[in-house]
Amino acid sequence: MKYVLLIYQPEGYDPAALSEEEYKDAAAGYAAINATPNVRSGWPLGFARDAITVRARDGQTVSSLGPYVEQPGGTVGGYVEFEAENDEEAIALASKIPAVAQGGA
Repeated sequence: MKYVLLIYQPEGYDPAALSEEEYKDAAAGYAAINATPNVRSGWPLGFARDAITVRARDGQTVSSLGPYVEQPGGTVGGYVEFEAENDEEAIALASKIPAVAQGGA
């Protein structure tokens, strides 16, 4: 079964604010996920401050600043696509995404 794991950075996330050790740990975590069999990582989606979200409301196109999802403050920072045997395997991989340890999802 194919899965897409959306990476949500915590509100106010700024990679420049990470210590060198935190940055290296996060980079190593993402590298390990990318090295996982059957994983195809997506391109980084950039910073929330640079994003524009397009929606349709009442037949009209509406755009707003930010990559905001329906939950207030939630932003999509990236994604990983991979194949797994079941949900448990997908959850196990998702739990290793560094954004989770940094307060995201």
